[in-house]
Amino acid sequence: MRSGGKAAVIGGITAAVLGAAGYGAYALLDGPADGTAADGKPSVKTGPPDASEVRKATRGFLAAWGSGDPRQAAKYTDDREAAATALRAYRTDAHISDVRLDPGARRGSTVPFDVEAEISYGDRTTTWTYSSELDVVRERRTGRAVVNWQPSVVHPELHAGDSLKTGEAEAPPIKAVDRNGTPLTEKTHPALSGVLAGLRERYGDKAGGTAGVELWIERAGGSDDAASASPDTSAAGKKAEQPDKTLKVLSKGTPGTLRTTLDAALQTRAEKSISKHGKAAVVLSKARTGEILAVANSPAQGYNTALQGSLAPGSTMKVISSAMLIDKGLAGWGKQHPCPKYAPYGGWKFQNDKKFEIKNGTFEQSFARSCNTAFITQAEKLSDSELTKEARDVFGIGLNWQTGVPSFDGAVPVQSAAPKAASLIGQGGVRMNPLTMASVAATVRTGSFHQPYLVAPSLDKRKLAEAARPLSADTAQQLRKMMRLTATQGTAAEAMAGLGGDIGAKTGSAEVDGQKKPNGWFTAYRGDLAAAAVVPEGGHGGSSAGPVVAQLLRAGG
Repeated sequence: MRSGGKAAVIGGITAAVLGAAGYGAYALLDGPADGTAADGKPSVKTGPPDASEVRKATRGFLAAWGSGDPRQAAKYTDDREAAATALRAYRTDAHISDVRLDPGARRGSTVPFDVEAEISYGDRTTTWTYSSELDVVRERRTGRAVVNWQPSVVHPELHAGDSLKTGEAEAPPIKAVDRNGTPLTEKTHPALSGVLAGLRERYGDKAGGTAGVELWIERAGGSDDAASASPDTSAAGKKAEQPDKTLKVLSKGTPGTLRTTLDAALQTRAEKSISKHGKAAVVLSKARTGEILAVANSPAQGYNTALQGSLAPGSTMKVISSAMLIDKGLAGWGKQHPCPKYAPYGGWKFQNDKKFEIKNGTFEQSFARSCNTAFITQAEKLSDSELTKEARDVFGIGLNWQTGVPSFDGAVPVQSAAPKAASLIGQGGVRMNPLTMASVAATVRTGSFHQPYLVAPSLDKRKLAEAARPLSADTAQQLRKMMRLTATQGTAAEAMAGLGGDIGAKTGSAEVDGQKKPNGWFTAYRGDLAAAAVVPEGGHGGSSAGPVVAQLLRAGG
């Protein structure tokens, strides 16, 4: 977390609020009506605010904010205390003055507006411009039309608990380079935006640079590499903290050089491989060492799903489930294994894709075709904690990975009844991301877990996570044979076509409530490369995420 700044920004001491979209010029208005009729009787309106009410609330709020009167501005919101506190802090502690707020064309009850302000710190002064928006709602108690107060009104990237700060940055800038010394910048690699911010926050003071003066967003609670991350707030999903973000540089610092494990050429290929998807994420790593070679998200400026996502992995989880079943003697290569159309457990009725079945089939056939019921039928033979132990003790899931940036290392919670069975096929409470699933493939390829990382641990003497035990030689051999069968004759064959050498893969499709199509997953290895990708609402993993992974394995070969 950075320090040295004096508080958050944007309140304004004096301002001219100029109209747009027919508002005309206007001065500071009186406070809004108190919800009382002329005869003294309560008069509470209901329903959405009309156009005139939206204009009035917007005008009053922006005029008061721009003139440097947070208390008056707060009267036009549905949370006076929070709004006044925030706007007062921005005005008094943020070194912002001469704020101009220009509203744009109304869209129903939403009004966009442009901000232009002066930031001054010491002998440094600069102009800052950006755009935001507000929503006008009706208070139930009073019937007034007021601004729905959210931190994002002040700046679109502010969330609850965040603050804007101006001052000398605690973290000097960095010049990040790849494993070969090639510079990595946000301009050349937009998908690394969040990663570069995280690297600067953690290693800026270790790379030898000097700090400048900046305006930045300080995230709630700060950033911590030990923290897990995700927009998922369920019990199984660990809440992630994001790195601070620089919004404006008043004076540049001197960057220090930070070498990463990334490969610039493969990073470019990773970004290109997901570019056709509106939403997607992929990670490529070296199986024997855990070094991360590429990480990309689409959209590039969006959430870092590749490293911090918390999503059900669908049938890619069957790699871990299979390891457990083989270890316990409940399944194995060449052994007969049931794959019926349906399998009930815990009050739920599970089925296969398009209700297929494999009569008199073997376990590897069920794995290669991704038979759900082949795993559900084994749930009654398992204790509630066995899958959790296998994931943690062999595959390193949930061991607090120290990657060098904020990351989420997966969650396989102890569950019972139907959710326990669902976890075997990557549903229930299981949560993963491309980082963790690439590591799962790497563990199968090498026979033991090697914690993924972006910066060599020798730089800051941090300790990488270690699993309690490796895969047994027999289990590892069987898993590699099954993943190869899947890559050559099973659900991953189309995506992996043309890739030679030592290959293995597993597809997945994870159902998500409220989505018409499942999330598509794919994890695979080729030689010493391991990769995984997810395409939200991509449908079948073999056809959506599969080509993304295959392109990277082909390029790295």
